[in-house]
Amino acid sequence: MFDVRSLLEDKVRHHYIALEDTLSYLLPKEIFLALYNENGQFAAYFDNNLSKRQELIEAAHQQQNLAEFILTKVDRSIYHPPMILEPNTPINEVTRSLKENGIDAALVQLHGDDPRLEKWPSAHPYAIVTRTNMLHSVMIDGCALDTPVGEIASFPVYHVDDGDFLFNAMITMTRNRMKRLMVCEGNRAVGMLDMTQILSAFSTHSHVLTLSIARASSVEELALASNRQRQLVESLLKNGIRTRFIMELISAVNEQIIEKAFELVIPPALHDHCCLIVLGSEGRGEQILKTDQDNALIIQDGLEWPHCEQVMQSFTHTLQQLGYPLCLGKVMVNNPKWVKTQQEWISTLNHWIAKAEPEQIMDLAIFSDAHAVAGNCELLAPIAAHLRDTMKDRMLILSDFTRPALQFSVPLTLFGNVKSAKDGLDIKRGGIFPIVHGIRTLSLEYAIEEKNTFERIEALRNKRILESETADNLNEALKLFFKLRLNQQLKKQEALNNIDIKQLDRTERDLLRHSLHVVKKFKQFLGFHYQIRD
Repeated sequence: MFDVRSLLEDKVRHHYIALEDTLSYLLPKEIFLALYNENGQFAAYFDNNLSKRQELIEAAHQQQNLAEFILTKVDRSIYHPPMILEPNTPINEVTRSLKENGIDAALVQLHGDDPRLEKWPSAHPYAIVTRTNMLHSVMIDGCALDTPVGEIASFPVYHVDDGDFLFNAMITMTRNRMKRLMVCEGNRAVGMLDMTQILSAFSTHSHVLTLSIARASSVEELALASNRQRQLVESLLKNGIRTRFIMELISAVNEQIIEKAFELVIPPALHDHCCLIVLGSEGRGEQILKTDQDNALIIQDGLEWPHCEQVMQSFTHTLQQLGYPLCLGKVMVNNPKWVKTQQEWISTLNHWIAKAEPEQIMDLAIFSDAHAVAGNCELLAPIAAHLRDTMKDRMLILSDFTRPALQFSVPLTLFGNVKSAKDGLDIKRGGIFPIVHGIRTLSLEYAIEEKNTFERIEALRNKRILESETADNLNEALKLFFKLRLNQQLKKQEALNNIDIKQLDRTERDLLRHSLHVVKKFKQFLGFHYQIRD
């Protein structure tokens, strides 16, 4: 729709030229203004603030996501089989069984002559015992360790039927302040449903994936868990989970996978004397689908490790087995350039800063996103602090540092529309990288510790470096770019940065255009701030 601004300001600022056959509809000014003044959502859509537009569109999808939530049913993929005990089982045996099975509650099968069933004839013939029950019975009530569990079990047990709506289960738990429910088929108990399982059902069982990672005792077992990440991402996106949340969740899962690989490959005696760091998008917590390995190693000063290079080769190969491709730029621990002691890293940073050629600037950019994931994570802190202290207010080198953010043109036409090449719009060059690298530069200038771009934007807002509206628009633009790229990658089954704008609906194209204008304005700000005029 155009030209909205002229309708609101009574002044025409732009001329529009049709580049191809176009069918236009005229909306009388009086009707538009009436809708604008009477309908807040309609007015919000035409606000120039991109964040308000995005908020409005997301709100429109909430009803659909709520419907999916309500219509999900209780089935065996959500609950776990119950442990069913005889009433005369001693407390100490029950405690041992719960610990061995990694659960904290069990059902007690009541006999037909139990007086509780006579009092509650319509109740299911089960009681429930939890670790808390047993702890209170022994420590507060003074029960002996051989007390029959049936004497302390709680009755009746709240339940939900197999096939009932999960939403009803949540209501029952909330209303009765329960953490778990018995799942029944008729009068028979078939499962136990915990509140955590209900919540994670809408995260497509991310808890199951992380549990599989934690339990993996070999690279093969870890690979089985790692290969389920893509399915997790697809399910989260399909269920309307926000891209920012998906990024945070997958980042946490990636860290667990890499940390587990570290534990399996690196000799245990060395875990406290070295630190594995991830760099780039993984370091910023912005990787969703697996991309190239970007990592480095910090070794404690004074440590003698003659087989380090051999172990690092093995670790890199292990990550390959887990689905992380080799980095074309060789930013990996199998490259000695990225394996150093603490003092060697500090000296290397000083060298990069002093030389400040394009290669060194790129290395600085890569390292500035470093995030510790395994080993002795404290080894990174003094190195990161040294980088912040050295780069703070160094405007000359920061000017060179920020130039790559201005290198690629924003894919907009002369008339401000989205411009796409034959192979699609490169969303990384045209949108993601200018924001990420520009924010990274500002964060170095103002000694901001955060690594995630969204968190860096908030820190810059709090320091009043970025205006609130600018911060909002950068946040929303970056979220949109990540979402569009993720959708494209899932469709193409590979990690591509090119977006086919023909596959976008009108709303997405409109948001993309506004987001690219946000990038254009931000690049102008960077050029002015760092006095870059070429």
